[in-house]
Amino acid sequence: MAAKWIETLTGSLEQKKQYKKDKKRIDALPEPYRASAKAMHRYLMYSGGITDGDSLVVMFTDLADLWERAAVDETPLRDIVGDDPVEFAESFAQAYTSKQWIDKERARFTQAIEHAEGKEEK
Repeated sequence: MAAKWIETLTGSLEQKKQYKKDKKRIDALPEPYRASAKAMHRYLMYSGGITDGDSLVVMFTDLADLWERAAVDETPLRDIVGDDPVEFAESFAQAYTSKQWIDKERARFTQAIEHAEGKEEK
């Protein structure tokens, strides 16, 4: 009973466990993959804007998978991220369609314009 109440406030405990597992996987990578994966993780946390816990967990599990595979194959970093690491990270994040915090603001902005237009037409 208490666990459900806590999850209601803090989110899924299973999601948190999976997230911690994935962080440990990233921490265990050899260099330069560890530094690159951590940098991409940080970037996605700040720029991704995804608010759905399930999507976040899947994205970070896939991120750990990507960098682990690259480390095993000894793939050069630029073969993964290309010439523009930001573009790569943003394309990676776009693959995880989910509600983002900015969606609410986009809807609010659109409604405000529509409301303003309605006032002007009268």
